[in-house]
Amino acid sequence: MELERALSRQDMDAARWALLAGNFVIGCGVMVVGGTLNDLTRSLNISVTQGGHLIAIAALMMGVGAPLLAAAVAHIDRRKLLTWTMVWYAAGHALCALAPNYDWLWPVRALTVLSAAVFTPQAAATMGFMSTPARRGRHITFVFMGWSIASVAGMPMAAWIGERMGWRVAMMMVAVGALLAAWLVRQTLPSGIRPPALSMRAWRKVFRSPLLMAVVLVTACQSAGQFTVLAYAAPLYKNAFHASPEEISLMFAWFGGLALAGNLVLNRVVDRLGAAPAVTFTLSMMLVSLLLWPLGSTLPLLALVLLPWALSGFATNSGQQARLGGLSPRLAPALMALNTSAIYLGHAIGASGGGWVLTHHGYGQLHWLGLVWMSVAWGLSWWAQREQRQHDRRAMLSVSQ
Repeated sequence: MELERALSRQDMDAARWALLAGNFVIGCGVMVVGGTLNDLTRSLNISVTQGGHLIAIAALMMGVGAPLLAAAVAHIDRRKLLTWTMVWYAAGHALCALAPNYDWLWPVRALTVLSAAVFTPQAAATMGFMSTPARRGRHITFVFMGWSIASVAGMPMAAWIGERMGWRVAMMMVAVGALLAAWLVRQTLPSGIRPPALSMRAWRKVFRSPLLMAVVLVTACQSAGQFTVLAYAAPLYKNAFHASPEEISLMFAWFGGLALAGNLVLNRVVDRLGAAPAVTFTLSMMLVSLLLWPLGSTLPLLALVLLPWALSGFATNSGQQARLGGLSPRLAPALMALNTSAIYLGHAIGASGGGWVLTHHGYGQLHWLGLVWMSVAWGLSWWAQREQRQHDRRAMLSVSQ
């Protein structure tokens, strides 16, 4: 019997909201450096490029850690695992807030974000395990929506706090939020959830599937395309457009509000339209923004240029989670871990590449590199969508015969 049927609707809703809250805090913590980059670089007396390296280092840890830790924690009850993951996140951000200099901050930050490498994929896999097949896509995108809400509330708040009160205060607020999320998860998630551990044979099956690996690469490439620009959004607004702290916060809120709206729409239609076509469409929208980027000569015009991108950016990540969960529910823990790894490795590649462009060519050229990565992501997504359609058609013919 499906676990969703064994739980009351109220209990299921409480668990979904708790996991969404956890992803909200995870998103706030991952994005806090980008939002406070202006104050952080000023406070620690480092360059913007060095601040970008802080983002890249953390992203690399999350990217490498997600699949490795997925295997290490496979046997642990998910209620206990996700609760203590948030406690680790809280302790790490508190220590980051107390770091005396950059040499102390980056290793503490690198260890702290290992929580993100565990929580996001395991929350998605847990929700997929708890749900019926008919609602699996909707439930997975729902808990991932916490990231979109973080971009609406967390990122603008971090940017404002960073400019007005300092990056250390922002870090400490993430620590407090993580403790609250840990309590929520422990109170609402049922015990005894242990999705079946994957054997080495299952992992080999994932890595040998061109379709599955192509979908994971879509995530990596689109993430690199986004973070080539987004990693440096705060200094871009300040240095290229002379934006005030309030204007910077407003730009983040504009982007985040649209991102949440896009995710809400996706959550309603993903099971009806299919995750693969939805992702290919959202990638097309981001391509439009990057192509129109040179037209954003003022902040209001840039806000308009960002509109298609913002509506589709976080929806793409949610759609990818649902896409992989639907392709192979049995392999969902591995696929969610690999997808999370791809997101963060894309962050690292994007932030590193963007830092190089920034050093050699300035803010005005960042979008071109992002456009290259996004074009590759679109091509891979289109190919994978076509292959999935042909695979489904062959499966239907086999059944009919």
